[in-house]
Amino acid sequence: GYVPCGLICHPDREHILYPLGCTVVIQHLDTKKQSFLHGHTNNVTCIVLSRDGMYVASGQVTHMGFKADIILWDFLKKELLARLSLHEGKIEGLSFSPRSIYLVSLGGQDDGRVVVWDVSKREAVCGSPASPRSAGNSNVVMCSSCRDDMFVTAGNFTIRVWELNTTTKKIHPSECHAGQLRRVNVCVKMTDDDNYFYLGTTSGDVLKVNTSNKMMTACGPQKKKFSMGVTALLLLKTGDLIVGTGEGTVALCKGSDFKVMKRIQVEGGVTSLTCSSQDNQFFIGTNKCQIYRSDYTTFKEELVAVSHTEAINDVVFPEGFSDLFVTCSTNDIRVWYTPEHRERLRIAVPNVICHAIEVTKDGMVFISGWSDGKIRAFVPATGEPMYEINNAHSSGVTAIAVTSDCKRIVSGGGEGQVRIWNIGEKTQKLREVLKEHRGAVSCIKISKNDKEGVTASLDGTCVIWDLVRYVRKQMILENTLFKCVCYHPGEYQIITGGTDRKIVYWEVFDGSAIREVQGSLSSSINGMDITSDGAYFVTGGDDHLVKLWDYNEGEVTHVGRGHSGSITRLKICPANKYIVSVSADGAILIWKYPSLG
Repeated sequence: GYVPCGLICHPDREHILYPLGCTVVIQHLDTKKQSFLHGHTNNVTCIVLSRDGMYVASGQVTHMGFKADIILWDFLKKELLARLSLHEGKIEGLSFSPRSIYLVSLGGQDDGRVVVWDVSKREAVCGSPASPRSAGNSNVVMCSSCRDDMFVTAGNFTIRVWELNTTTKKIHPSECHAGQLRRVNVCVKMTDDDNYFYLGTTSGDVLKVNTSNKMMTACGPQKKKFSMGVTALLLLKTGDLIVGTGEGTVALCKGSDFKVMKRIQVEGGVTSLTCSSQDNQFFIGTNKCQIYRSDYTTFKEELVAVSHTEAINDVVFPEGFSDLFVTCSTNDIRVWYTPEHRERLRIAVPNVICHAIEVTKDGMVFISGWSDGKIRAFVPATGEPMYEINNAHSSGVTAIAVTSDCKRIVSGGGEGQVRIWNIGEKTQKLREVLKEHRGAVSCIKISKNDKEGVTASLDGTCVIWDLVRYVRKQMILENTLFKCVCYHPGEYQIITGGTDRKIVYWEVFDGSAIREVQGSLSSSINGMDITSDGAYFVTGGDDHLVKLWDYNEGEVTHVGRGHSGSITRLKICPANKYIVSVSADGAILIWKYPSLG
């Protein structure tokens, strides 16, 4: 949602494209079937589609001083055609020429160059500094609608029309004059006949520039400018234009004087407007990770897709119910309906991070732990608050679990304490404080009979507790930061995962290690879940892979590639139909559970 012009509708009217972390997603509008283009090593910063829909190009950000790649993809085959490396640091913008002969790329702040690439030869034709020395950085690039040898760049106090000389293989810029106006341009659109192009600015107005004489011919709206800048533009065949703003306003404006005729309000700042060329429809993408559908005549918005805007910290299924699952992130908890892949409920708590979520066994209460040190309980059906436990932990609540009789909550905090709370109908009382851990508690699991529990901590210890006498039974010490722990359904063994990349099986009775397997070749294991019969378990971590393991053999049976961010948590649904994994880039991936015949 944060990538400018990141949402694109394909000319076949059936697919939309958008970036998700290091991945480009192609989604079918009717069937919702998704394809993933993997190849980038860091977050995608721009994406563009050729006019005929044959090619997709995407650019990424990288560390300062390193080359940032542009990847050219074949849309139909969904495969990588070429990797183009010349820019440093970041790719700011991309644009295909009308007949897809050339691809024009714009480097970021540390690079500052504009480069023309030959699409068929997969090589650079020529390049040049994008901005004059008297101006700031260029932010956007747009190719001509009719000519393959012309394009426009714009940015901080600079607007340039470029022409490519194919014989000398050089590009020549012409400065555009906007009179006394000094603007930071953030989006550009060219008319179909190439006579004019429109620019959206951070000042909240739209500039209209003549392509032939390079002069600004109009600027508006004159009286009331758009709040928080014009961030996206869409030109209509009638000559009117649709304007998207940083405030979340989408306005239909007259082409002559930019007077607003209709407007709608969406959630979050508008980053993309794309025409679907079907029944006068267009799509709106916002930085709150929401996609809306609207049309020019009624101008009413319809929510098509939503997602978390920040890292997702936890996921949980209600007991014995596979069609719903709950996720938590910064500012909110969301309930998702699995068969239709859509959001059913959103519980918003502004300006705090929800670290952990649990659903009681009877399914009547959501219990959540937050960064402000509070435990909050909500009604699942409506999302209304039931109660709050203030100051539950001094450094935020980092892990939470509920006993099967729903009468006790076990919570872990950033300071390392484990606290047990008695929950009555109208009261919530602190029953016991257990002080063993010296680092944040990362995971809590309770046995089926509620008499025993295990807590994992970032201080390198796992403690098995007696929840009747509230004393320590066993302590497991390891040279790692424990991120996750699971009881085997027989409850005679536990398995742990952490930053040492190992999965270790432990005996509950005396805390001795039984088996150790290499969980990942490169990075930490952050999440783990086990099937109800104890035959298989899944893990996920910073290597972005979902792995299904045979518990007895200690071997990987299946590997799922799809995430482009670190996996934070994952769960197997109660009916063993799917695995749901969540990641630090805000993605929720639903995997079909393999048939293990």
